[in-house]
Amino acid sequence: MAQLEQELIQVANSGILTRRVFLADGDAMMLPFKRLKEILLLIKQYLPKVSRVSSYCLPRNLHNKTVEQLAELKQLGLKLMYVGCESGDDQVLSLVEKGETFDSSLTALNKIKQAGMKSSVMILNGLGGPELSHQHAVNSAKLMNAAQPNYLSTLVVSFPFGEQRFAQNFNQEKLQPYRQLNQQELFAEMATLLSHLELKQTIFRSDHASNYLVLKGVLGEDKEKLIAQVQQAINQPNSVNLRQEWQRGL
Repeated sequence: MAQLEQELIQVANSGILTRRVFLADGDAMMLPFKRLKEILLLIKQYLPKVSRVSSYCLPRNLHNKTVEQLAELKQLGLKLMYVGCESGDDQVLSLVEKGETFDSSLTALNKIKQAGMKSSVMILNGLGGPELSHQHAVNSAKLMNAAQPNYLSTLVVSFPFGEQRFAQNFNQEKLQPYRQLNQQELFAEMATLLSHLELKQTIFRSDHASNYLVLKGVLGEDKEKLIAQVQQAINQPNSVNLRQEWQRGL
C-alpha cells in the first residue's frame, strides 16, 4: 500500500488532471474487499477529480463479495467492471478451461448490476472452432440477453504462440480437429450472434484490432443495421473496408 500511495502522490503532483483510473495489471477483483476499499480511499484522497475507476473482473472473483460490499466500492468510485465471459456455452467454456459456466457468469453480472455498477462484457469470436461455432454464438447471445450488460464487445480469438496446447482438449473430446475460423466463418458466427441478441440498451463494439470487420452500434436499435453490415461482408467482401492481416493484432 505504501508503494501504491507513493505512485498516487506522484500522479497528483504531475499537474495532469486525472478523471479515470484503471486498476491494473491483472484482475484486481481477486483482492479482498478490505484491500480494494483501502485502494479506492487512497485514490479519492490524492485524485479527488477522478469520476470513474474500473477493473477487469473474473466472475468467480465476485463469489465471496456481497452486493452490499460491491455497492460500497461503487460509492467509492469503482463504477465499471470489464468481464471476460468469452462464451456463454458451457461445453466451450469447459474445453478452454475458463473455470466459469453460463450460470456463474450470469450470477456475477447480475451482482454487478444489483450493486449499481456497469458491466462491459467481452465475447471471443471463433473460440469454439468450426464445430462448436453455432452453439457458442447462440448461447453467448442467451447469456447476454439474460444479463443485459451496459457494454458488449467481441474480439477474435488469437494464438500468437501457436494453438497446439489450446487444441488438445478439443481433439481429445472426439470433435473435429480444432482450427481457427477463416474470415467468412467468423462473419457467419457474428451474424448468428447478432441475430440471437435481444438487448434493450447495450452499447456494442466490435472494433478491437483483432477484428476484420469494425462494427459499432446500440443494441437493439441498430441490430438490423449491424446484421446488414455483416451480411455485406459475407456476400460482397470487396465492397467492405476490412482490416488486412498486417493491421490485426492483440
